[in-house]
Amino acid sequence: MFKGHKQGRIEVICGSMFSGKTEELIRRLRRAQFAKQKVEIFKPEIDVRYDDLKVVSHGGQEIMSTPVTNSSNILLLATDVDVVGIDEAQFFDNELPNVCNALANRGIRVIVAGLDMDFLGKPFGPMPGLLAIAEDVLKVQAICLECGELAYVSYRTKAEEKLVLLGETDSYKPLCRNCYNENLK
Repeated sequence: MFKGHKQGRIEVICGSMFSGKTEELIRRLRRAQFAKQKVEIFKPEIDVRYDDLKVVSHGGQEIMSTPVTNSSNILLLATDVDVVGIDEAQFFDNELPNVCNALANRGIRVIVAGLDMDFLGKPFGPMPGLLAIAEDVLKVQAICLECGELAYVSYRTKAEEKLVLLGETDSYKPLCRNCYNENLK
């Protein structure tokens, strides 16, 4: 690498609910802040479960963020930064992979966290596109609440058909493939 050349990249942290995605995102962003890098963090405006402005993990870790209505807003707001963090990527529009590519092409390190699958076990929103273009992918796993194996998917415990349902342990539980299939019966 030549001196003065900023190398952009895309890192994706994915998995089911309660697997530690947001904790890992916050850990990476705090390390960048500690290294005196300029960091901007974004989350979808609809994610107000714990806080309107902060990205908050289920375990209570938190970091300030900017809520945005769509992914193109990130391009407008991420100026003069070294690192961009994006939480709950599955809730963004399908332009998010293009936005992340544009940021990385500017020399920005982009760290994205999100659910790789929805409650039906299907690829979720822009996540498949992000996984395809990322230089680094980390799939983290929760523990199945029924048998203790590694979880495969976030099983919805509420009888609600809409795809996006913000919730916690009152609405979802991580299940392994076998327990998930048993619960579908």
